[in-house]
Amino acid sequence: METKHDSSCPECGGDIRRDRTERICLDCGLITGVTNVDVGPEWRSFEEDEGDPRRTGAPLTRSRHDRGLSTRIGHGGDVRVTGRKRRQFARLRTQHQRAQCRSKAERNQRDVFMQIHRLTASLSLPASTRERACMLFRSAQNEGLIRGRSLEGFTAATVYAACRLGGYPRTTAEILTGSRATEDELRAAYDALNRELGLPVGPIDPVVDVPRFGTRLDLPVAVRLRAETLVRNARRVGMIGGRNPCGVAAACLYVAAREHEAGLTQKEAATVGDVSTATIRSTVDALRERRLTSA
Repeated sequence: METKHDSSCPECGGDIRRDRTERICLDCGLITGVTNVDVGPEWRSFEEDEGDPRRTGAPLTRSRHDRGLSTRIGHGGDVRVTGRKRRQFARLRTQHQRAQCRSKAERNQRDVFMQIHRLTASLSLPASTRERACMLFRSAQNEGLIRGRSLEGFTAATVYAACRLGGYPRTTAEILTGSRATEDELRAAYDALNRELGLPVGPIDPVVDVPRFGTRLDLPVAVRLRAETLVRNARRVGMIGGRNPCGVAAACLYVAAREHEAGLTQKEAATVGDVSTATIRSTVDALRERRLTSA
């Protein structure tokens, strides 16, 4: 609560206005007080910078090989150049981009980080997963795991591992759909990461796959909730161990759809889970043996 002294000027009795760190009288201009902590932004505005007054630049990020510290020669600007000057700037831009990488390892890191950006964007993954994948690749490169192996395989493997570590599991088929690696390259690279870096990954919970599979199959919310309940009941009776998590999630969706008469076939459930129909049938039979379903 402000006192009379705080709300009026002690010299002329005028009104006091707070301007960032100072309290100023509107009539005589007397500064009546100063606050040491400035809660404003970390940039100042100048008359010649009315268009863009920011002066701090972009934050550091682990998802770039140079952590975002390097500069770029842009294409825009207030002054337009044509002819020979434009070609000269194009050559300068090319040479500047090449000079940012001092070794082949840095070039590989830059190219892989660009592919990780593209792959995580196509899978609609958050920025935290992208940065974790870039950190995993940097660690694998420092440990010498990249030598003699496929860069495309490590690109897919780091994204797959980052998804499992961050709680956004994706199947290998989903990773390979947007990747340039083969299944053998992905598995070889992931085995090397898991073996040499000791990734703290545990078994995948089938519950996290149910909403994603249910959305792809366009199933009602009631079916998805029932499938999640079936997965939890299956875990409670110890039925999940040793089974494919995607197969368990797809089978529970199939059973839940049968209970609600949603019209889902075993082939459709197997396709969305990237498993065989035999896996769906065996999981459904196990659910029925333990009397977890009425369908």
